[in-house]
Amino acid sequence: MRAAVGRADAPVLIDQEGGRVARMRPPHWPAFPPMRAFGDLAARDADAGREAARINARLLALMLADCGVTVDCAPVCDVPVEGAHDIIGDRAFCGDPARVADLARATCEGLMAGGVLPVVKHLPGHGRAFTDSHAELPVVDAPRAALEATDFAPFRALADMPLGMVAHVVMKAIDPDQPASTSAIVVRDVVRGAPIGFDGLLFSDDLSMGALAGGMRGRAEAVLAAGLDVVLHCNGVMEEMVAVAEGVPAMSGAAVRRWERAEALRGPAQPVDADELRARLAELLGTPQV
Repeated sequence: MRAAVGRADAPVLIDQEGGRVARMRPPHWPAFPPMRAFGDLAARDADAGREAARINARLLALMLADCGVTVDCAPVCDVPVEGAHDIIGDRAFCGDPARVADLARATCEGLMAGGVLPVVKHLPGHGRAFTDSHAELPVVDAPRAALEATDFAPFRALADMPLGMVAHVVMKAIDPDQPASTSAIVVRDVVRGAPIGFDGLLFSDDLSMGALAGGMRGRAEAVLAAGLDVVLHCNGVMEEMVAVAEGVPAMSGAAVRRWERAEALRGPAQPVDADELRARLAELLGTPQV
């Protein structure tokens, strides 16, 4: 793949969260727990939850880096609410914004220690969505004060992370007409602005999801016009890929600088005893060693 584009440093991204969202699965690769397992552990013992999340991410990075994958679209930093659609569900750590931020940071640290860049998602929050954005456009009615206190809080605490992904979710209190991913108001005033203050590289969520309307070229153009840096198109349909490519110019200077900052954080993997880490993770979670 890298030879095809003539760049040995071309990023390769994957959705490898653990649990339901795992593109690499047994029997070829080990199974990893969903993020909720670490939230449940942290509710009993905060230090143990943090350590387990970091170790788990370090083992994820070991597996990914071995295959040449350099970016993992994880961790999920959303704060689910009662009754929300299960599309987030156990992909989220828990419903406590501070604990979500703590465990997400430990996950980011573990990935980066293994030479893999994390992507915090789904800015500015997908936890209140009552529909699945893969199928239709969720609309969140919560007042801005509630959003700032809960949904935005983990992302604000992780604003120093290198990469982020923006959700296809309408937040009526901010912009009643456009999902965050195509809303210049949300990107400028919330994601980049004071409520979150994220200055890393911003990806869109997958353009082919049912939450967005119109052709693929138009979707790509709308995402970039809103202020995001990079569009993601993930279903592999060639006709759609061509249309997206036709609507995407070279990265802006600001986006290039953000990417260069991110890559500078992706150093070589630190040496690690994988068997020792697996044993410790199993001990912390009370599960058989994988």
